Amino acid sequence: MFFDIHQLERRKIRFDEAFGPGSIDLLDRGLTQVGELHAAGAAELVDPSGAREIRIRGQIAGEMEVGCARCLQPTRVPISRAVDLFYRPMAAIAREEEMAINDAETEIAFYEGNGVELADVVREQILVALPIRNVCREDCQGICPSCGKNRNVEACRCREDFSDPRWEALRNWRQ
Repeated sequence: MFFDIHQLERRKIRFDEAFGPGSIDLLDRGLTQVGELHAAGAAELVDPSGAREIRIRGQIAGEMEVGCARCLQPTRVPISRAVDLFYRPMAAIAREEEMAINDAETEIAFYEGNGVELADVVREQILVALPIRNVCREDCQGICPSCGKNRNVEACRCREDFSDPRWEALRNWRQ
């Protein structure tokens, strides 16, 4: 769904969209959509005569699958996020000189052309909502750095005091 600035001049646009798996390019091969992503809310033009700022308010919900940071096994992450976003035209900042911005302006995104695509908003909000480091469970033992076995599935017999032979020359070095 596209929020066209000319339509928003006339009226608020309500949306209630479901995005099936693969319909949004998440720009990350390690991230998979599980089931439908649901976005509902409204888009409106905040200042039709001046800044032409688009405000999008609503809710985004769904489930994503990402690899565990320790063992790399797929882990499901539920997404449920309220959004209240502001978009200004890119022309508002497209100048040659540098400009100072205040804290409130750091919360504003920009759009090019005649509006904002809902799929782009959903993608952005999913990527922001995901944890930086996802773990399948708190006691995940991860992958053995020596043999590569998943220690949650099977125990390995590798030595814990494994050292890289390239660092041996520094072992006896003192200041």
